[in-house]
Amino acid sequence: MEQHPYLVGLVGAGVGPSLTPALHMREAAAHGLPYVYRTIDITALGLAPTDIGRILANARLLGFDALNVTHPCKQLVIEHLDRLDPTAARLGAVNTVVFGADGAVGHNTDTTGFAAAVRTGLPGARTAEVVQLGAGGAGVAVADALLSLGTDHLVVVDLDEDRSAALAHTLAGRFPEARVESAHPDKLSALLPGANGLVHCTPTGMADHPGLPLDPALLRRDLWVADIVYRPLDTALLQAARAAGCAVLDGGHMAAYQAVDAFRLITGVDPDPDRMLAHLRELAADRG
Repeated sequence: MEQHPYLVGLVGAGVGPSLTPALHMREAAAHGLPYVYRTIDITALGLAPTDIGRILANARLLGFDALNVTHPCKQLVIEHLDRLDPTAARLGAVNTVVFGADGAVGHNTDTTGFAAAVRTGLPGARTAEVVQLGAGGAGVAVADALLSLGTDHLVVVDLDEDRSAALAHTLAGRFPEARVESAHPDKLSALLPGANGLVHCTPTGMADHPGLPLDPALLRRDLWVADIVYRPLDTALLQAARAAGCAVLDGGHMAAYQAVDAFRLITGVDPDPDRMLAHLRELAADRG
């Protein structure tokens, strides 16, 4: 029987250089699946984030099987969907839309991707006390993952204190058994000595935002450090953490595992996580 040919897209601002299309298509090829993945860059097309409903409708009309959705459309897409899976509904954000017999269904693989990254990349790491830098869109998913993994005390640190306080309040209601607080970055020197781990969820360290998000003198040998930035994979923060003797988790893990979950949702086929992570590393090294 002829296999179904998949047509998938990535919608967002500035997504032209994304590694996701190549990552999906190579994994599909390993399974013998016909699979075409295209970017839909709203910036390049002169579209507004609020055009996401029109993009969604056109994608369905043109026969797309699914769309991955990224900044700044993860929340805006929700009102145009027929249904949300429980994780996406809980987070109020969607990064994968699958078109099927039951309509357009929204999913979120960011939080499951980070949880899998921690389990596989930091096996045995204590997660009871964690400090998270960044309360933006990615930070929401990461914080949810940490609390789902059993973090008892999470402190969300952000320069925008209203944003971090709002996120902490929402998470505290969702995970009443945990203690969730917010803080300003000037409190890091007091917070980190009692933490098991530090997770970085801001753009600092990306190729176009170089630098460190904190004073490296605050890092210590018994603290693990995770960064969700994956271009470059070896950020200044991870370099400083290794120099301090910390166990580290680079952003390639989250990027690969969220793609693993998205690929499974789109095709119904179980991908090879190790192969996808290895391929992401190759792509990141080739493209910088």
